[in-house]
Amino acid sequence: MSNAITELFRIKYPLVQGGMVWVSGWKLAVAVSEAGGLGLIGAGSMYPEVLREHIRKAKRATDKPFGVNIPLLYPDIEEIMKIVRDEGVRIVFTSAGNPRIWTGYLKENGIKVAHVVSSVKFARKAAEAGVDAIVAEGFEAGGHNGREETTTMVLIPAVRREIKIPLIAAGGIATGRQMLAAMVLGADGVQMGTRFVASEESSAHQNFKKAVIAVSEGDTVLTLKEIVPTRIIKNKFYEELEKIYRTKPDPEQIKKLLGRGRAKKGIFEGDLDEGELEIGQVAMLLDEIMPAGEIVREIMHEFCNAYGELIDNRNEKFNFC
Repeated sequence: MSNAITELFRIKYPLVQGGMVWVSGWKLAVAVSEAGGLGLIGAGSMYPEVLREHIRKAKRATDKPFGVNIPLLYPDIEEIMKIVRDEGVRIVFTSAGNPRIWTGYLKENGIKVAHVVSSVKFARKAAEAGVDAIVAEGFEAGGHNGREETTTMVLIPAVRREIKIPLIAAGGIATGRQMLAAMVLGADGVQMGTRFVASEESSAHQNFKKAVIAVSEGDTVLTLKEIVPTRIIKNKFYEELEKIYRTKPDPEQIKKLLGRGRAKKGIFEGDLDEGELEIGQVAMLLDEIMPAGEIVREIMHEFCNAYGELIDNRNEKFNFC
């Protein structure tokens, strides 16, 4: 399977594993890359030297391409960028910030750059900044989301109409059929986060993984819109948020309740009551914790079967064509 994404990143499948905080360490990135996708190390929850260690371990464990996801608004950004350069990282996915600031630096050092956006406006700006690819993420996604709340079904064709560079769809995608649908809408590949949270190699706490595969319809919610819109699993912390919201709080009151380290508490330490349990809507489709390589193979098997159905004229579903 060869297209704009596989050629850009020199991978077998146009399938990217999201670089999630407290989840995406070197073990997960390597497992996905070894299976033919693109694994990403999530720098957002790592001190610079911890990131360096993960990169070095990944390089020792695989000769396949892998990358690093870097939120641009995080502390120590200059040191992090120096590390990815010095360690010979060849693929960086940036998010949460202005791509104009670092894209030139990365590309000058031979690094391919993809930038994550949640709107057509920011996709256009990222393309103008010179990135190699766009990740357009619908608001079904877990963690931090765009204020526009545009769904993936709408966002992908809208972004495709505006940009010419390779496009990766994200948000609410966890299966081969969903991957095919995103590519029919105009994407060249997909990025999946939630699906790989529930993997054996994910560094998330086992309590959190079990909570993810237990999610049912309506169990996730987009909240904290006054600060950064974030999709989480409803829990005791969310109930406390709801009580605060009924008093019509100002953003400072919400920040006080949120405090520091809520995501780490829930995702990495496994506190399902007081933690901020960031996950996407598509968790409702998951019911098993699997090895990441097996996840990749299952997705691609389903993708190919679904594609075969689409082009098979004998399929009664499509005999009106």
